[in-house]
Amino acid sequence: MKPLLPLILIFLPFTLLGQSRFIYGRVMNDSLPVASASISIKKTQKHVLTDSQGYFKIEHNNSKTITLTFNCLGFYKHELAINTEKYNQSLIVLQVKEQVETIGEFVVTGTMRTTKQSSSPIVVEQFNQAFLKKNPSPNLFEALQNVNGVRPQINCSVCNTGDIHINGLEGPYTMILIDGMPIVSSLASVYGLSGIPNSMIERVEIVKGPASSLYGSEAIGGLINVITKRPQYAPLISFNSMITSWNEINNDLSIKLKLSPKVAVLTGFNYFNNSKIFDKNKDNFTDIALQNRLSVFQKYNIERKKNKLFSIGLRVLNEDRWGGETQWTKQFRGGDSIYGENIITKRFEWIGAYQLPIKENIQIQSSYTSHYQNSVYGNVEYVADQKLFFLQSIWTKSVRKNDWLAGIAYKYMLYNDNILSQSLPDSLINNPSGSIPGLFIQYERKQNERHQFLLGMRFDYYRLHGPIFTPRFAYKYNFNPSTIFRLNAGTGFRVVNLLTEEHALMTGARVVQINNKIKPEQSINSTASLSKSFRLSKYNLMNIETSLFYNHFYNRILPDYDQDPNKIIIDNMLGYFYTAGWSFNSTIQLKNGLRSEIGWTAIDLKTVNGNEKIRPILTEYFSGTWSISYPFKKLKTTIDYTGNLYSPMRLPVLNELDPRKAESPWWSIQNIQISYNGFKKIKLYGGIKNLLNYTPNRGNPFIIARANDPFDKQVKFDTNGNVIANSNNQYALTFDPGYIFAPNQGIRFFFGFRVDID
Repeated sequence: MKPLLPLILIFLPFTLLGQSRFIYGRVMNDSLPVASASISIKKTQKHVLTDSQGYFKIEHNNSKTITLTFNCLGFYKHELAINTEKYNQSLIVLQVKEQVETIGEFVVTGTMRTTKQSSSPIVVEQFNQAFLKKNPSPNLFEALQNVNGVRPQINCSVCNTGDIHINGLEGPYTMILIDGMPIVSSLASVYGLSGIPNSMIERVEIVKGPASSLYGSEAIGGLINVITKRPQYAPLISFNSMITSWNEINNDLSIKLKLSPKVAVLTGFNYFNNSKIFDKNKDNFTDIALQNRLSVFQKYNIERKKNKLFSIGLRVLNEDRWGGETQWTKQFRGGDSIYGENIITKRFEWIGAYQLPIKENIQIQSSYTSHYQNSVYGNVEYVADQKLFFLQSIWTKSVRKNDWLAGIAYKYMLYNDNILSQSLPDSLINNPSGSIPGLFIQYERKQNERHQFLLGMRFDYYRLHGPIFTPRFAYKYNFNPSTIFRLNAGTGFRVVNLLTEEHALMTGARVVQINNKIKPEQSINSTASLSKSFRLSKYNLMNIETSLFYNHFYNRILPDYDQDPNKIIIDNMLGYFYTAGWSFNSTIQLKNGLRSEIGWTAIDLKTVNGNEKIRPILTEYFSGTWSISYPFKKLKTTIDYTGNLYSPMRLPVLNELDPRKAESPWWSIQNIQISYNGFKKIKLYGGIKNLLNYTPNRGNPFIIARANDPFDKQVKFDTNGNVIANSNNQYALTFDPGYIFAPNQGIRFFFGFRVDID
């Protein structure tokens, strides 16, 4: 199969010391180096291999024009004629394209080391811009709905805040990194996910299962690393605009500038707005929260000698969102006459990475975030301010078959709010304020072409809980180059911060009762996976991967909604909790351009206390995702069909009289997109989201309990605090907006266009 645009020559102003008879270059696949590639000069015996960072130096015979030949397993072969007089003192960067045979072959950083996905002992999934564009969305939260085993969960039907579940575990168990920095945590993990625009993302890496041995708390269930775009590989100008029939408007603009021969900066603007009220279920509450959001992102890349890393990223986010009774306006903010939830977020992020100018490979990484939130939930005001500083030093060393990685981490957080932190002791609610020092080390050895293993451990010290130790082990066995078995095991821990994780604390629907001092959650995890790539025919290829996983919690903090319908009872777990499951992914690429990605995950989750086994709410037993794309080459058109499917979940009904379903049905969100690329610089796209028009209202008399009395002014209670059923409240309910398991946004049409100028 002949490649499309297999090689792009990029000229970078870069001064190198050397003789005029040498050509200096680097081979890259997108933004990552290609090692052990063969570079030769045609019709001569000159031949070299690229080093571990993709660099090469090859001597020529002073001919004015020579032809370089590139060869590397898994990449298309290419020849390139160059003028030696023009480029004898400049670095030639060769951008190469992988062959289709390498479905799933990406370069990843799941172990804090740059390595091929097929070479990593840790299972890491990667999703690039091509995947994100198959179902265009304005932010990361929505974009992950078609990733197998990953489910964006909306936690409030009024303000639409949510989190990301991985393999059935709730959002607080998922650590969100940006360029490897843990800057989306605590307060921002609930209220900041929708503020990450897809326009700033180069790719997303996902590790399912504990990663606490490298990244610390919050990585007990999984890890999502958002890799932002690098200035040197971005278009000069890029613009994307999309509008939907629900009056959602999303605009992305990025501009690349060369501030000096060695300094490039990429500036991105994202603006999202939906200001039209929809109330299709006629409950006098907005079906979706209205939002007005502006995000500005800048990333600087500074070229240095020997290609040492130096990059800086900045982002500012301002968001104003509200949901509630349709007649609500700002004049009712915080009052008890018209119900509304209004969240104003102001956020600043700074990320830096600097590689020391010494022989040893030592990198300093740092980040700082400021997250301010001014919000009201009816007449409950919640004002919180969180500042997080993170500093980390990483040393890596490769000696023959041995790879070492060690680091020192320091995290300092300041958190303050106007509610719980002012009234309850830190030891009870795990106030995240304070410093957390940490040490980690990792040893990786490739014994031979078949066997590879990894050992890692981390030590953290928490002021409220003392030292916490988390080890992990990984083993990879290659049956052959296309068949790989991996076995991972390790421990995870997480310090629960009730202040920032339980949205239900603020809605006023239930009273929160904390029974004991909250201890850290701790677990042990194991995963076994097998991947196989093979040809269906000469040009038709397939890749499959299947995994078995088990996660055992010794302690877990599960909010109890069942013991008392008017309370959320918080306590350490009695007994133990486990998740066990099986996942399967397949990718098929055919000669005619058809590509399909299909996966499913089956999960069993239970809290076990003696003979009692309880299934948590809002956890599915089965989920499936798919993406099918087909290009009509003559029409210059591509069709993308994406979707997901979920099995029934146990839902948080208030009592036995509650007429809402105690368990959800099987449900699915499906989308279709048609894109046209017949223009040189402009790409048009449009389609339908939620083809089946599915919302949680289907089959339910209502979603929001007591929507007609959101301040419970007409609710009667007995002497024990239980709701009394009467003619005005026949189901004995209180106001409750937390009953939601699927997006409450029905079918909608969308249209957009993209412009890229190099």
